[in-house]
Amino acid sequence: MTVSITKCSREDLPQLQEISIETFTDTFKDQNSPENLKAYLEKAFNDEQLEKELADSSSEFYFVFFHDELAGFLKVNMIDAQTEPMGDDSLEIERIYIRSQFQRKGLGQYLINQAMDIAKTHNKKRLWLGVWEKNENAIHFYKKIGFVQTGAHSFYMGDEEQTDFIMVKTLANI
Repeated sequence: MTVSITKCSREDLPQLQEISIETFTDTFKDQNSPENLKAYLEKAFNDEQLEKELADSSSEFYFVFFHDELAGFLKVNMIDAQTEPMGDDSLEIERIYIRSQFQRKGLGQYLINQAMDIAKTHNKKRLWLGVWEKNENAIHFYKKIGFVQTGAHSFYMGDEEQTDFIMVKTLANI
C-alpha cells in the first residue's frame, strides 16, 4: 500500500474545495435536506472561507494520497483557531474525510496518526473533535482508537441545529 501525505497550501484551494464538497456531501446527504446541505456547503467551502482557513497559522490542512490518488484530507486547529475553547494544550481535528472509494483502507487511522504527530510536535496533551451524534460509524471508530465522549456542542446544517459529540483522546508521553 502506497500512502503519502502532503501539507496543503493556497495553491491547493481548488482541490481542497472539490474534495471538501464531495466528501461532506457523500457523508451527510442522506440524513439532511438538500436545502440545508447546500446552505452549509456554500458557507463552509466557498473560496473566501477556505482561503481564510488556509492562511490561518493556527490551522493546517493535509491531503492523503493512496497510490498517488487524492483520497482524503485532514484539518487541524490549535490555539485560537479551535472551534471550542479547549485550551492551548489541545489540538482539534476539525475535519477528517476520506473519499468513499478509499474508505476501509486504513487511511482514517493514517490521518489520526498524522494529527497525533502534529500534536506531539507542538507539545499538545490532547486531541479532540466534534462528531455528529448520528454518525455511528465515526463514533465507533473514534472510541476504538481511544477517544472518549466528554460533552456536546451545537452544529448548524443550514438552519437546522444538530448535536455533535465532543470526543477527546489524551496523548501519552508528551
